[in-house]
Amino acid sequence: MSDILIEAKDLAVHFPIGGALFGEKPVVRACEGINIQIDKGSFFGLVGESGSGKTTLGRAMLKAAPITHGEVTFTDGEVTYDLSGLKGPELKDYRKRTQLIFQDPYAALSPRMTVRDIIAEPLEVMKLTSSREETDEKVREIAAKCRLNLEHLRRFPHAFSGGQRQRISIARALVSDPHFIVADESVAALDVSIQADVLNLLNSIQQERGITFLFISHDLSVIAHTCDHVAVMYLGQIVESAPTSKLFSETSHPYTKALLSAIPSLDPDDKGKAQKLEGEIPSPINPPPGCRFNTRCPFAQERCRTEIPEWREVSSDHQVACHFAEELA
Repeated sequence: MSDILIEAKDLAVHFPIGGALFGEKPVVRACEGINIQIDKGSFFGLVGESGSGKTTLGRAMLKAAPITHGEVTFTDGEVTYDLSGLKGPELKDYRKRTQLIFQDPYAALSPRMTVRDIIAEPLEVMKLTSSREETDEKVREIAAKCRLNLEHLRRFPHAFSGGQRQRISIARALVSDPHFIVADESVAALDVSIQADVLNLLNSIQQERGITFLFISHDLSVIAHTCDHVAVMYLGQIVESAPTSKLFSETSHPYTKALLSAIPSLDPDDKGKAQKLEGEIPSPINPPPGCRFNTRCPFAQERCRTEIPEWREVSSDHQVACHFAEELA
């Protein structure tokens, strides 16, 4: 039996925009040519700048964003779902196996619902319990795991801090016993000390329940603390993917090198060696030809501006899309 829970092959997500009097309508190429495999029980990290398409990819894997072309398959035991054509009862069944933890803990919770009702909502919508007593029992159980007590369940979201609200969001995501969770920048809006608390909570739950996580972040230091495998995304494409330790020790892509160099050092005598990337990230409506990173890459050559780099393996379980990966490693 395969250890792969969810896999994308040549996945593309495009969003048409506006209207055009003549010719084709412009489209935002949010994701293009994505090839990714996430193993069961893994904590998979997805990192990149804002606007690189991370959230769109996560939502496509939940069937919450339209798949323009390509395949996404989800295999859970003997059940396999092809997300590109999933609808009706099969889609409802797939929803029971997946959940999303939103980025903003302030906007993700309804101000008109108590914490108990917020956590219970997935159970009631998906009809996973047969009585209110059973629902309350599940809510209390998962609330305790997320360090929320009975008094918290009677309050409304405005009474909580950012870290507490994020624990409420995590409890809501976990209460339906999902097998796959997309955590979309789930600690980005929190203070550093609260970030560590939430990350440790996610890690302990993942180890206890064997849940598979896709953890989206723009912060490689957070990824290093949490994930066992990392994919780096730039302008709608994955440019490098490797186990976390290998990505940090054997970095091959110039963009990954720039992200790593931007991690602050705790050494006060370290003046820093951050690589400054010139220019802004190009528009996904009109991406540059060849390698999409060529407009900002300090090592770009003529080949990079005309030829799309092949997605290839440079060492065991380490893939990269760069013409000169071996020379830059």
